[in-house]
Amino acid sequence: MTDVGFHTRRYGPPPREGRPAHVLVHGLGLSGRYFVPLARRLAAGGTSVVVPDLPGNGRSRSVVRRAPDVERLADALAHGLERGLPPGPAVLVANSVGCQVVAALAARHPRLVSHLVLVGPALDPRASGLRQFGRLVADAPREPLALLAVAGFDYLVTGPLRCAASFRHALRNAAEAFEANLTRVRAPTLAVRGAGDTIASVAWTRRVADLVADGYAQDIPGAAHAAHFGAPEALAALIEKFTAGEPG
Repeated sequence: MTDVGFHTRRYGPPPREGRPAHVLVHGLGLSGRYFVPLARRLAAGGTSVVVPDLPGNGRSRSVVRRAPDVERLADALAHGLERGLPPGPAVLVANSVGCQVVAALAARHPRLVSHLVLVGPALDPRASGLRQFGRLVADAPREPLALLAVAGFDYLVTGPLRCAASFRHALRNAAEAFEANLTRVRAPTLAVRGAGDTIASVAWTRRVADLVADGYAQDIPGAAHAAHFGAPEALAALIEKFTAGEPG
């Protein structure tokens, strides 16, 4: 736990001027633990990395009594950034429904964001809740077994009722606000999907990139929805090129 009000993990050197820290934002019902491989790889290159457990999830489960909606999660994370977690505009890297959180943050608090990296952006507002759930089930066999163990434990810690409530919040945000928030993002944005991702389709990922004023799309071969876990080296290399001004 930190003074920002929720649990965080830190990797690499302290943030310094001219090299913004990277904040890695997990998806629905999970914790930051499944970002550890990417965090360690980025930190090895000299990047300061912060990996929070958002309020209501993982080791921050007890911070709130009920699962917050996407907007409240975005504001809580913005509050953390404003209080120096880390200082200055940050590179926000998010997976799945975490992409909805950082899109809301970037739309509402643009001064806090240097770049966005959206990994397997979800949820697609054109797909029903049942179809989205089916896509999640279809993705599971494509992920590393180690990820399934981490995710299974995190879902149990967060709890099935909170996971269900968070899913309802995410569906509402997808239907009402996600695309509108993307159109308000001014930070350079990279939408990334693992080539085997069954949740974030090629068409939807391209649309996410197109909705942003300065957006790019990229696939990572040999990865699925959690490309940051399945292919951390490849994703870290993409992030490093992108933040250096080389989106291709």
